[in-house]
Amino acid sequence: MSEWTKKSPLELEDYVYKEVRVIASEKKEYRGWLLTTDPVSANIVLVNFLEDGSLSVTGIMGHAVQTVEIVGEGDHRVREKLTPLFMSGDCAAYSPEDLEQRKNSLKKWLEKNHIPITEQGESQRTLCVAGVLTIEPPYCPENCSSSNEIILSRVQDLIQGHLAASQGEARNCGHTD
Repeated sequence: MSEWTKKSPLELEDYVYKEVRVIASEKKEYRGWLLTTDPVSANIVLVNFLEDGSLSVTGIMGHAVQTVEIVGEGDHRVREKLTPLFMSGDCAAYSPEDLEQRKNSLKKWLEKNHIPITEQGESQRTLCVAGVLTIEPPYCPENCSSSNEIILSRVQDLIQGHLAASQGEARNCGHTD
């Protein structure tokens, strides 16, 4: 098992939006901007901007990764190019100010319900519950991620209740109930 697969989710997040060099099994080398990693499998998604304006997206299985080296720091322009690539259509419909308001509202709601919540990542966009669940923008139940299904279900129910109580915002997440 490589050092890469032993990293915690917070350690993996340090590589996001950075230019990296990945050495995988059979000494295969990949370079690109690290868009995301899966904290369970340690899989990596790299993006390269091609000269014709298109993109090249490469997925590397975590078990094949031997080393990951940061070769460049991303600036705000790189982040602006990478962030919307795989953003859900729901999220693209919100302005940054709306997303910030939704995040703060949900954070207050969860704190009111005695749920330990922190913000993580460089941009502080991701909410983290008790270190075992993350909530990404636009902060709807389907934007939750956790390997603990019990916590996942309970937090999703709390978010659904919050959205229902917030003037029908549940409809903005694609829900009609």
